[in-house]
Amino acid sequence: MLSLLGTDERAVAFFAGVADLDATDPDSHELEEGVRLASGARLEQFARAGSGDAFCFVGEGGEERPVVYVGLDGEAGLLALGLPDLVQLCLVAPWRRDAPGRTPEELQAVAYEYRKDLPDFARRGDRAARALGIDLDGLPSEATVIARLVERSRGPVAAACLVVGYDGDPLDPLFNTALP
Repeated sequence: MLSLLGTDERAVAFFAGVADLDATDPDSHELEEGVRLASGARLEQFARAGSGDAFCFVGEGGEERPVVYVGLDGEAGLLALGLPDLVQLCLVAPWRRDAPGRTPEELQAVAYEYRKDLPDFARRGDRAARALGIDLDGLPSEATVIARLVERSRGPVAAACLVVGYDGDPLDPLFNTALP
């Protein structure tokens, strides 16, 4: 799936252009020196956001590995439990980068504004999903995606994916773990 995210024009148009996940040239940006996992496990960048923030696999293996987002502004957190899970998140809630610190109700407003500003969102998402062989009817709801983000930010996998900076201190959490 990763190769399609970086080469199929329909997938690239949606994921890089709409969801801000650019897998076309992951080597064009490197993590800041010293950024690593507290556990010592491998942190492998495979995509970047337009801002230079990084999408990274955790540990060894393939596309089934947990995915963390590492921001240049000093925040990081678990986004997904594997690339297929991340792809679903991006198809359903590409506005996820605006989620940190917001309540689920506030996220609904963010999602509405995002879709309003991108009138061809559904068409572009449909084209990208078809390019990846994903059945849109099998995607989770937006409410389910929001609940997953909150739940995962608190869970044991998130604790195992703690990212620290060059000074050894944990980066700020990507999501507000105090959400209900």
